[in-house]
Amino acid sequence: MRSLGFYGRRFIAVSFAISFAAALNPSQAQLFAPADTLNKPRLTAFAVVTSAGYTGTIIGLNELWYKDYPRSDFHFFNDNGSWLQMDKMGHALTAYQVGRLGYESMRWTGASERSSIWIGGNIGLVFLTSVELLDGFSEEWGFSYGDMVANVSGTALFTAQQLVWKEQRLALKFSYSASDYAKYRPETLGAGGLESLFKDYNGQTIWLSINPSSFFHRQQKFLPWLSLSLGYSGNGMLGGDFNPIVNSEGIELPTIEPYRQYFLSFDIDLQRIPTKSHFLKSVFSVVGFIKVPAPTVGFSQNSVRWHWIYF
Repeated sequence: MRSLGFYGRRFIAVSFAISFAAALNPSQAQLFAPADTLNKPRLTAFAVVTSAGYTGTIIGLNELWYKDYPRSDFHFFNDNGSWLQMDKMGHALTAYQVGRLGYESMRWTGASERSSIWIGGNIGLVFLTSVELLDGFSEEWGFSYGDMVANVSGTALFTAQQLVWKEQRLALKFSYSASDYAKYRPETLGAGGLESLFKDYNGQTIWLSINPSSFFHRQQKFLPWLSLSLGYSGNGMLGGDFNPIVNSEGIELPTIEPYRQYFLSFDIDLQRIPTKSHFLKSVFSVVGFIKVPAPTVGFSQNSVRWHWIYF
């Protein structure tokens, strides 16, 4: 089982990546529309912000985490069975969403579609690969090929759609609702609030939102912003590879069997809501990784459960 600190560190890295990618998009701060042709000042600003943000984040992670653990020769680590693969889903989500924001940032500079896809769309993959390389030289962890598969998958989902359809008809999204399990192991699952949001996999759901109208001809489209969402989550997890008997204070923990959950719900593709306001478009872009709460059907443990509103 990997060190408990790993999961908190990885989620901080993920949150840095999403915040960093949002900051990459100057249109969201300056409320400017994308340039029709390449705008060199904008491109320079993009390059400076990208380089500074990337360098600062990697240095910050090294100072916050890696310097406190012994270095080692580069090695691999297999954590594919941990957390019912919820961490892998998180990697794919992050690579996808950071790539999406990177692409939109490049388009803001007036860069070509192809350049925006291959440069902006791969920013998430570059960042997450750097984190994996740091892991690979740390004795405490290791380079996870499972994480890399997830990183590449998330990036490929974005770039392939943009190349083929020139739009995102399938999107990876995120939702969170506090679980009842963090109280048993706050040192692992967080002590509540923002900490548990990053660390408690039990409260997280990763969604694949599919926009049906995008597959129809323009004249046949109905409610173009309405999407169908398929969700996945794990529950009953007090540890990554197994549920421990006692917590860090030696207090006996309840016997809980981890299980998978699947969901079917509706979602709203905010970026397909008609508006001429570049401000609203920017806001919708930033919050576009969040699954909108909606009525949901859940499937788990051979049972079906209806949720009037699930988030």
